[in-house]
Amino acid sequence: MSTPQELKIDPEKVHEIPMVDLAVAILKKINTPLYYRDLMKEVAELRGFTKEQTDEYIAQLYTEINVDGRFACVGTNLWGLKRWYPLERAEDPIANAKRPRIINDEEDDDIEDEEFNNEDVVDADETEDENYDAVDEDSDDIFVDGEDDDEDKADLVIDDEDDDDDDEDEDEEYVEEDNKE
Repeated sequence: MSTPQELKIDPEKVHEIPMVDLAVAILKKINTPLYYRDLMKEVAELRGFTKEQTDEYIAQLYTEINVDGRFACVGTNLWGLKRWYPLERAEDPIANAKRPRIINDEEDDDIEDEEFNNEDVVDADETEDENYDAVDEDSDDIFVDGEDDDEDKADLVIDDEDDDDDDEDEDEEYVEEDNKE
């Protein structure tokens, strides 16, 4: 177990130093990763926490360690200092896995004579004329003067009278029930 003297911390200032900084100092001193509970025990001992105080602050310290960039989780709840580990190891191991080398086969890039012939080549001038003609023919159907709009509105019937009648029928039912009582 660590003491303030071993960590070169003034015993009077131990209570003023944030718990996360104490955890960094502990890990620097022992120079090996610790399980979180063991790290919390060390911090609690330095601070002189009771069992109840330790239970009260355990989640707070865990959150601070997770957020603080100086720590690295190097195993199941095993914490060390990030500077101890190379960058690749501190990140996602799946993302850093070696990938198989893909060799580009140049023969696959060549277009076979069977796959391509001159009949497939289209003159750019021909396609432009054809495309413009297609748009002109269709534009008559798209842009109408609005004559059909009036016919569509005439076919539209709004019937909200039934809704009012239903409300009146419900009101009459309630009145009849009140009269029976």
